Amino acid sequence: MPLRIATLGDDWTSLADSQLGDLAAQLRGDLVRMGDPAYETERQIWNGMIDRRPALVVRCAQVSDVVAAVKFMRAHGLRASVRGGGHNVAGKALCDGGLVIDLGRMNRVQVDSASLTARVEAGARLGDVDAAARPFGLAVPVGVVSRTGIGGLTLHGGMGWLLRRDGLTVDNLLALDVVTAQGESITAGPGEHADLFWALRGGGGNFGVVTSFTYRLRPVGRQVWFATVLYPYSKAQQAIRFWRQFMADAPDELSSFCVLRGRPMQAAGKVVRQPVVAFLACYSGPFERGEEVIRPLREWDQPIADLSAPMDYHLGVQRMFDKDYPAGRCYYWNSLFFNDLDAATIEQIVHYAGSGPSSLSSVNIWALGGAMNRVSPSETAFCKRDCQFMVAVEANWEGREHATANVAWVGDFVEALRPASRAGAYLNFPGGTGAQADLIKECYDKNFARLQAVKQCYDPENIWRCNFNILPGSPPPGD
Repeated sequence: MPLRIATLGDDWTSLADSQLGDLAAQLRGDLVRMGDPAYETERQIWNGMIDRRPALVVRCAQVSDVVAAVKFMRAHGLRASVRGGGHNVAGKALCDGGLVIDLGRMNRVQVDSASLTARVEAGARLGDVDAAARPFGLAVPVGVVSRTGIGGLTLHGGMGWLLRRDGLTVDNLLALDVVTAQGESITAGPGEHADLFWALRGGGGNFGVVTSFTYRLRPVGRQVWFATVLYPYSKAQQAIRFWRQFMADAPDELSSFCVLRGRPMQAAGKVVRQPVVAFLACYSGPFERGEEVIRPLREWDQPIADLSAPMDYHLGVQRMFDKDYPAGRCYYWNSLFFNDLDAATIEQIVHYAGSGPSSLSSVNIWALGGAMNRVSPSETAFCKRDCQFMVAVEANWEGREHATANVAWVGDFVEALRPASRAGAYLNFPGGTGAQADLIKECYDKNFARLQAVKQCYDPENIWRCNFNILPGSPPPGD
């Protein structure tokens, strides 16, 4: 029976069984089409808010499968998206009615401890990378939830517990293997396709299908000191002001969040967790110094609870948030960058964090700075290098029927903070509704014109558009 599938021209076409059979014969992986027994499982991604129905999923087992899928979509003019770990909160991995190039089976991690490098296939998750690097006392600076896909995290920058010491994930990227819009497999790095290498370090999935990443590995002790200190929400404004000043003088080896959970959690009609403001911090410097470095966070006031202790970096720190972000829950997040947090901004943060409709939601204030700030804004596509804080507003809830209230809360929160913030957002915490062309331009500041020029070179037809899309454009003046 012919398969009805969406085209790049926002129309529909039909693919005969023989055409799908020709594609299947080229693959080491397999095809899943709408109506197949595996279809409902294949169309699920981490964010339960996302309910999209692609017509066809190509489950790639190796690079040649990706090449075959790209050539097939080009030949038939199909709309396509790319799925790595399927963890992007905006759900860009799935395109309604189109073809999904699924990299999930391509998840191998190769660690070379002699050269301090790791080659990671694009379907891997952060937990795969941590598990491979742990025996060597090494790590790639990545994000903070082990189920996160390495691909999406990296291509939009990558922030985690080593941010201030070792920079963004893209600052530790040495090369990428890419299948282009023409179906050619190439390697981008400082010495070849350097313009593409620049663009992929923050520019997202606009320029091709990245099939593997090569990273610089960083040393990390088996145990690090980790602070988890909870204070009453009634003291949230004072706590943020203290934490802001503390982090201004903190060593680069200390990365930290200030987390606000402004609603009590309910279970069977009983309150089981009171509203709190929490200091979370990871010290990755010399172990013997860690307890003293985090001491001020523990002694600022009388805590509700202090769970601070040495922790296994790979198996503890990197997995500690996993239980808070299970697959299938609904998520809608947005983010803002700040040069500073003034008194009025802090007051707004505390007010809105205490007014959300879901007790599962949180507001995470990230302390930036350190190594991230020492990279020029023009060195990579990611350019928010001089910002000192990021505020991530996270609506998390159960049941799609409650989406309207939770999305509205995030929107109102962000609009209230926007006048004091820098333009743009962190595109791993992006928001996901409404027109996004202006937002995307704001995310890249002066780098946007150069990104358009790279897009024109590598994807002039904009076949990679199911993403935070950058349209092809002319080279900037002087190029």
